[in-house]
Amino acid sequence: MIHFAANRKQKGIEMNMEDKIYEILSNIRPEYNFRESSDFIEDGFLDSFDVVTLVAELEDTFEVVIDGLDILPEKFATVDAIIEVVEKNRDYDS
Repeated sequence: MIHFAANRKQKGIEMNMEDKIYEILSNIRPEYNFRESSDFIEDGFLDSFDVVTLVAELEDTFEVVIDGLDILPEKFATVDAIIEVVEKNRDYDS
């Protein structure tokens, strides 16, 4: 698993979900600036292996299990789409 270089929460800085997702993405593919992309898949920033890695990191970070039916490229194309998947599966687990 990819571990954050600095655990910001331990330093007293609470990150919001969007920032945490951008940090995960940049740890997976540091060569890209995900904030400049409107579609991570179409722009070639993420491939299928990256999506699998992203799912594992999201599950660990947000303590959620993402349903296999939600693991579709379009659901990981933007940060908003990723947040929607995490929130949906978080609500489902409750």
